[in-house]
Amino acid sequence: VRFELIPDIACKLKHIRACEDKLNEALSEYGPIRLIAPVPGKGTIAVEVPRLDRQILWLREVLESKEFQESEAHLPIALGIAYENNIVVKDLAKMPHLLIAGATGQGKSVLLNNIILSLLYRLNPADLKLVLIDPKHVEFNHYNRIKKQYLLRTSEEAPAVITAIEKVPEILISIANEVRKRYDLLIQTQCRTIREYNHKIADGKLSKDKHHHQPNIIVVIDEFADLMNVCGGNFMMPLASIALRSRAVGIHLVIATQCLSTDVITGIIKPNFPARIAFRVISDTDSKTVLDISGAQKLLDMGDMLFNYCGDFKRIQSCYIDTPGIESICEWIQEKVPVDDSYILSTSSLPLAKRAIDNERDPLFCDVARFIIESGMTSTSMMQRRFSIGYSRACKLMYELE
Repeated sequence: VRFELIPDIACKLKHIRACEDKLNEALSEYGPIRLIAPVPGKGTIAVEVPRLDRQILWLREVLESKEFQESEAHLPIALGIAYENNIVVKDLAKMPHLLIAGATGQGKSVLLNNIILSLLYRLNPADLKLVLIDPKHVEFNHYNRIKKQYLLRTSEEAPAVITAIEKVPEILISIANEVRKRYDLLIQTQCRTIREYNHKIADGKLSKDKHHHQPNIIVVIDEFADLMNVCGGNFMMPLASIALRSRAVGIHLVIATQCLSTDVITGIIKPNFPARIAFRVISDTDSKTVLDISGAQKLLDMGDMLFNYCGDFKRIQSCYIDTPGIESICEWIQEKVPVDDSYILSTSSLPLAKRAIDNERDPLFCDVARFIIESGMTSTSMMQRRFSIGYSRACKLMYELE
């Protein structure tokens, strides 16, 4: 429950903020309170107090709501219910990418399922393709049933849900290549967005022999910190390329992580993800890392979250769906929805590029050799400092120089 107060003119904000500990003590039976002083755009003071009679908000209630049914969003996603008691439905196409962060067990994976199921309820297989990356191996298993309808693959033999971390860079490079191909189509047809391109095909303005309907591609990554630890730069470079350029071509990213350090949520990630969601975190610093403001450390558990889109903050209770519910939906789609294998993602040439690099000298070889000749001395540690490289690469360079 949110209580909004209009402070007296003589009352200073610093004095109001100083009362937060006293309020927490007085309302300790309810749980941690959240004080907002002032509320952006209103000039009021808000105090958010947890309810004692907590209830579960089921995903079905949101999907059956007027807000979702009548939404004009191109890619509607059901987030939950806000403190004003209204259903919150957002358009992923406008975000265009979403970052989800929070401590373990706060509801990140449940929210990812809500987002996926919201899209499945609204779009048919010709308009939606999903790329599900699951380093945990257990979160997206249910969606293997709908691989012939909604999941995007590089071939018939390729796994539907991607669990092998070493294959992720190749998939992301393929999607980055897909971004470039779609931009070439837009330039050829003089369209600004892929939606406009699809409308021209539907209206008969483009030849169906040369041009084909392009579905929206949603890349969902659960726990991308694992990918960074294993793949490093091989993972971040294509991810940043997709995030920078893919809005106009109907390709969107939804990534979740429980690791809230700046090594994971980097300066490359944050500017390209204007839409961010934070569940409960441990400290004020973690909240600022994700949302740029404090407050997420005072949230409740079980789906209580803060949604930030370009500085517009909203507190939302996420909806919930259990495993049998997901399985029944996927089973229905498998039985009732026609198979759609018309769109196959072309594979990248990453393995060939790796082999080419392995068979040649290191690209830094000439620069390092020139530096050694000019300085008259060298060591692996000196190479690491001078050229900002790792120990293994410095050792390999030393071997080549010898």
